[in-house]
Amino acid sequence: MSSAGVAALSPARNERTISPNFFHAHSGLCLNESILIYLSVSGSMTPMSVFNSDSIESVKLRIQTYKGFVVKNQKLVCGGRELARSNSLLRDYGVADGNVLHLVLKLSDLQLINVRTFCGKELTLHVERGRDVGYVKQKIAKKGKEFFDLEEQEVVCDGERLEDQRLIDDICKHNDAVIHLLVRKSAKVRAKPVEKNFELSIVAPQVNDRVNGENDKKHCDVGEHYRRREFKVDGKILPAREVLLEPIIVNPKTKLPSVVWDMVNDTFDGLDSGNFPVRSLEGTGGAYFMLDSSGKRYVSVFKPIDEEPMAVNNPQGLPVSLDGEGLKKGTRVGEGAFREVAAYILDHPKRGCKTSLGNEMGFAGVPPTFMVKCFNENFNHPGAVTVKVGSLQKFMENSGSCEDMGPGAFPVEEVHKISVLDIRLANADRHAGNILLSKGEDGRTVLIPIDHGYCLPESFEDCTFDWLYWPQARKPYSKEIIDYINSLDAEEDIALLKFHGWELPLECARTLRISTMLLKKGVQRGLTPFAIGSIMCRETLKKESIIEEIVQEAHDSVLPGTSEAAFLETVSQIMDRHLNEIAG
Repeated sequence: MSSAGVAALSPARNERTISPNFFHAHSGLCLNESILIYLSVSGSMTPMSVFNSDSIESVKLRIQTYKGFVVKNQKLVCGGRELARSNSLLRDYGVADGNVLHLVLKLSDLQLINVRTFCGKELTLHVERGRDVGYVKQKIAKKGKEFFDLEEQEVVCDGERLEDQRLIDDICKHNDAVIHLLVRKSAKVRAKPVEKNFELSIVAPQVNDRVNGENDKKHCDVGEHYRRREFKVDGKILPAREVLLEPIIVNPKTKLPSVVWDMVNDTFDGLDSGNFPVRSLEGTGGAYFMLDSSGKRYVSVFKPIDEEPMAVNNPQGLPVSLDGEGLKKGTRVGEGAFREVAAYILDHPKRGCKTSLGNEMGFAGVPPTFMVKCFNENFNHPGAVTVKVGSLQKFMENSGSCEDMGPGAFPVEEVHKISVLDIRLANADRHAGNILLSKGEDGRTVLIPIDHGYCLPESFEDCTFDWLYWPQARKPYSKEIIDYINSLDAEEDIALLKFHGWELPLECARTLRISTMLLKKGVQRGLTPFAIGSIMCRETLKKESIIEEIVQEAHDSVLPGTSEAAFLETVSQIMDRHLNEIAG
């Protein structure tokens, strides 16, 4: 691979003699070893010279400087693992000479488009980047009678005529903040029957003849039949517009609440009306905004399991996992959808544990989520068009995420309810970007947790909670929340998931049992969310968390073949000792 372009990402460093302090006393290896890595983004590969002692934050800053991508919009993946901790070093993640860093960009799903018509009219539109030019033309037509009919619109960008199927994201070649489009009248097409065929007349209007001018006619024959695109699903031929969407119910005793059925039916109506899914450009996996029948309102978000990060059909270009492990330690590729549903099922309402799904919102406010199978040609299908299986989650109206404002304005109880959920489920991916902001009926700020594909991992290694550093986390839990925590029962939770078709693997079930144990023991001693969360999260990438140390000590204390109950009792005793020391 050519080394051309290395300098473009390698700001000059002051040369200096490497002193003995730069060497490990025993290994003799240089701590500041220079390595050449390759940055992969949008299909292109750029060589990049770095030191293995560079922090992830500094690498992202250099990418921002030389590529223009803001740090907070960057996600770096290497060797099947997200380089999530900004203060950790490249060598901490095992990044070595010749490795490829995959850059996944978090882009806004809304694109500002400035439209100027041939007559001099101007307007501004905000359009999802996953939409196509045909949708933009529909938006223009709704702006008033002075704009052309759809069939008379021709959209031009930088002198290039854009086809209706062209995606807005494809036009944003340079991640432009604004796209400038020119709309003019297109050639008119008239058809009249000629025996068994049709005669088409294509008429290009002149600049000074915008209504009835007809010049330079061209004629061509088109057969009376046209071929519809067909797809094969489970051995059956489906026409292009046929729709499949249905919930996957493993246990016939399961009764879906009306809120889930409403979500499924609204999504089906949208697909049946020809409103195709709009792929989100955020995140590392495939996620699709699903529209209602009007095509004006989002009703759900669909995440296919085969498009998860490092899955075979991942649309972000991430490499396929070689050992099946996901981006977060202790998770498996293809299980993210199950974890999304599990978070909804285990988000019990305030009144206590739910034995079945109902319309009552859970304590933390996880949106209704269920497993479905869905067929649509607009999903990511590198090969044959097939039915997709994944999680369908209700779309929640919001005004952005917690990334968009400082945490000081968030109500304490809203932060606390999410802390309870994350600690219980040992969430390995809680950041400000997956907590939505909304308003309750009383006008107060409501936080909505989403994206739970990395909860209930097999280990605690990658547990991360952004709220840990918010001031609300240092406030004590209220009596109401403590009562809720005391009502939790890990065994009932495991049985509930099994009832709905997901029998937790032993390691994941152990995680749920231990995290629930920690939460309940912590509040009994008056510990804050910060104190309990700090026990679960690592301070640095290489230093094990307290909960990991507790589990390891329990492993070392029991004999091989010890029952799970006896092991958990050992964990409980060791945990008591640590918590008593922390509580003083």
